[in-house]
Amino acid sequence: MKISVLDQAPVSEGTSSAQALRNVLELAQLADRLGFYRYWVAEHHGSSSLACTAPEVLIGPIAAATRRLRVGSGGVMLPHYSPLKVAESFGMLSGLYPGRIDLGLGRAPGSDSLTASALQRDRRQRMPDDFFDQLNELLAYQWDRVPADHPFARLADLPGRPESPQTWLLGSSAQSGIWAAQLGLPYMFADFIQAAGEGVCADYHRDFTPSDALAEPHSGVAVQVICADTDEEARLLASSYAMRLIHMHTGRRLDKIPSVETALRFFEQHGMASDRLPPGRRAIIGSPQRVREEIEAVAAAYQASEVMAVSIIYDHRARLRSYELLAGVFGLDAGGA
Repeated sequence: MKISVLDQAPVSEGTSSAQALRNVLELAQLADRLGFYRYWVAEHHGSSSLACTAPEVLIGPIAAATRRLRVGSGGVMLPHYSPLKVAESFGMLSGLYPGRIDLGLGRAPGSDSLTASALQRDRRQRMPDDFFDQLNELLAYQWDRVPADHPFARLADLPGRPESPQTWLLGSSAQSGIWAAQLGLPYMFADFIQAAGEGVCADYHRDFTPSDALAEPHSGVAVQVICADTDEEARLLASSYAMRLIHMHTGRRLDKIPSVETALRFFEQHGMASDRLPPGRRAIIGSPQRVREEIEAVAAAYQASEVMAVSIIYDHRARLRSYELLAGVFGLDAGGA
């Protein structure tokens, strides 16, 4: 089973967005040395607590600063963009870093409705829900399947050829799994967003149709992981994440990732347990062996051959340590440059 990193570039209380982006590069270099397989960066807009708005901007510096990692987007929110522009950008990255670039595509806006509107070039009306058409257009460029008599046919000569990214469909609902199976794409389910995707992935494996990109179904699951030397320490670190989720669930704004001290005060004031998570949310929290057992159980339930660990931890050093422990307990191939 491949173990990878999904980095949401968290901005902690008392720090800046610029520091959070520099932290991404430091964690990526550590992940490369430790032997993680992929390193994906997420796209979020209008958020003061998550720093990456443009994965394609961050992927290049990460790939340049590392040697072994596959680097990609987790993901690009395609509804905001022209399929051709995305195909060209990731074609260039693939040409620069052959065999190392992933294009993870998502349907969600990665923002609230106001921010989504601000991202659109034409604001006179709501943009149509035409994600499936956008996805097919992008794949036609990548797979050189644009019909010869189509007005866009010559545009399929993308930069970076003959290299191209590995394209994944990301999701947290049934529809994304249906499309991934229909189009023959690898599929990554966001369990950290919606912890109920086992059936979606089972349907994906059952209904998969081979494609130019993939002969057999290939799926992964992205989970929230907070690992520390002891269960007690991990639970303390997780209080920051739990406070953030509760604010999101109740529609309250939380500018940055709170410290453990801030989170513990919050839970005490509201008479709640500090490890309480909203309905539908799951996190794997604990010492290395406990974390490994729970990750393996989730992966088996999802029929996943890959697991991506996303870790929202206030203290950057503790986040680095969490990934060090994760690499150790899974026996990853450390020793990269």
